[in-house]
Amino acid sequence: MAPRRTAQVAITAFLLLGCALVLLPFGPAILFAGTVCITTWPLFAALERRLRRSALAAGLTTLGLSLLLLVPIAGLSLSLGDAVGALIDYLRGLVESDGLEVPLVGESLTEYAHKVLASQEELRKLALLALEPARRSALTVGALLGQGVLQLLLVLFILYFCYRDGRELLRQFNTAARYLGGELGISLLALAGNTVKAVMIGIVGTAAAQALVALVGFVLAGVPGALLLGAATFFLSLVPVGPPLVWGGAAFWLYQQGQPGWAVFMVLWGTLVVSSVDNFLKPILISRSASLPLVLIALGAFGGVLAFGFIGLFLGPSFLAVGKSLFTAWTAADPAPPVTSEPTNAGATAPRDVQA
Repeated sequence: MAPRRTAQVAITAFLLLGCALVLLPFGPAILFAGTVCITTWPLFAALERRLRRSALAAGLTTLGLSLLLLVPIAGLSLSLGDAVGALIDYLRGLVESDGLEVPLVGESLTEYAHKVLASQEELRKLALLALEPARRSALTVGALLGQGVLQLLLVLFILYFCYRDGRELLRQFNTAARYLGGELGISLLALAGNTVKAVMIGIVGTAAAQALVALVGFVLAGVPGALLLGAATFFLSLVPVGPPLVWGGAAFWLYQQGQPGWAVFMVLWGTLVVSSVDNFLKPILISRSASLPLVLIALGAFGGVLAFGFIGLFLGPSFLAVGKSLFTAWTAADPAPPVTSEPTNAGATAPRDVQA
């Protein structure tokens, strides 16, 4: 290789490495913004045709998605505060009454609780012991929430430019795919886009439907913190056996409150309505080519959270779905016949190499 050519390759590799290092911290946000852009592109395109201005349509679409995300988060925060207050009042009522009995502990725990409430010194010692763990837990939760909010704001910022320059980006991706893989590269790129859209609509749509149905059941049964429980149902719907943890806990609470009828209603509502949504709605929303086995959805959700944080709940299953679809497309292609043990032409002087 000529020295000039070597220098060009080295400079190009150095620049690509530098770009990768610069963009690496923002990789999850960029990927998630692209996933959201692919999924909601028809909404942006319809608004763009009406307004005839790409920048304005991109801004309005991003603003609409921001309100769609931030308003529920604000309501969830208020519900969480009310739920914490209600939990404290409930625990205080248990302590002040004679009903605080725990198996294997029993009356000793009750006596200690009354002793703590009656003695300021014991109460101060208990508060000091609990202060440091509570502080660490609060800092951890606050850091996670802050990181999630910053990621969300960054995703919305990137999403605006994905909308505005989406057609040019698509042209560049098509050019790169054609250069690297020819027509097969173009078809695989289209397959990846369709798979991401199908998975996002299927998983998020099913989770939203389950959360909405569960919220109706919580409101009918009079369970406190219904909005918070509905949000928990949405996030836990992304993993198997998630929603029963929420409506099962609500049924247990109703039974503890002396409402066995509503507890039975909650169990029936969760079993027959909430959990059955996944069986009927998800196959409709996810196309056959993008369908994922239950184990891949679970691994994608858990692994995505470990790898990318909160937005990994959506990135993980999408990555696995795209990988599964591409692998299926590659293995389905069989351009050469299988190798046989005996040559088909007895007069052939030298067998040709074929791909098995």
